[in-house]
Amino acid sequence: MPKMIVSIDGVVIKEVQLTKDRTTLGRRPYNDIVIDNLAVSGEHAVLQLTGNEVYLEDLNSTNGTYVNGKAVKKQLLQNNDTVEIGKYKIKFINEAPGATFEKTMIMKPGMVPPMPAKPAPAPAGAPAATGAPAPAGASMSGPVHAEMAAMNASIKVLSGAAAGREVPLVKVVTTIGKPGVAVAAITKRAHGFVVAHVEGANKPTLNGAAIGPEPVTLKNGDMLELAGTQMQFLQAG
Repeated sequence: MPKMIVSIDGVVIKEVQLTKDRTTLGRRPYNDIVIDNLAVSGEHAVLQLTGNEVYLEDLNSTNGTYVNGKAVKKQLLQNNDTVEIGKYKIKFINEAPGATFEKTMIMKPGMVPPMPAKPAPAPAGAPAATGAPAPAGASMSGPVHAEMAAMNASIKVLSGAAAGREVPLVKVVTTIGKPGVAVAAITKRAHGFVVAHVEGANKPTLNGAAIGPEPVTLKNGDMLELAGTQMQFLQAG
């Protein structure tokens, strides 16, 4: 299913699945994808879903709509295209068509499905382990295991009405705070988590230091304060 990943200054803010025939984008709150920034027109652009194709059309916006650095009026989006609106970048992801040959191949009566290719025989003198199956559990070692450990993290609220609540960080991006006051985004990356200020006049703090738009790496036990609420970042070792 096609989706749009919205980011600013390298920090992902939201992901939107394109499920409707018409998805609007703009500054006004009634849009499907709302970007609250003065560089974005009230009704800036529209995404039209036709089958598995997505067309982007600019709605005569003030500052224009760009795809991969070029101004467009209407364009068919390709997988990994980057839409630029003001300072915001929106990556288009659509990996569905032709992902697996076996799934898209039409079998006719009498046809025999292709057999998987047999591995070539090992050259003379090659170590016996060349063609041997990997030991059970071997695939879970190394970087994969480290990444799974990094996923086990949460934010614990220490003050306010929600004190004691623990929020698992299971999504790629988790936003915290109060819209219009202070909002921060915690983004999951391959080797851990980062936090950045997204919107609001009141900047969040990390261990007493103000957080800007540049992502800052989080460590187990770090203290966050946002809109008067104290939180702690917890991550399993």
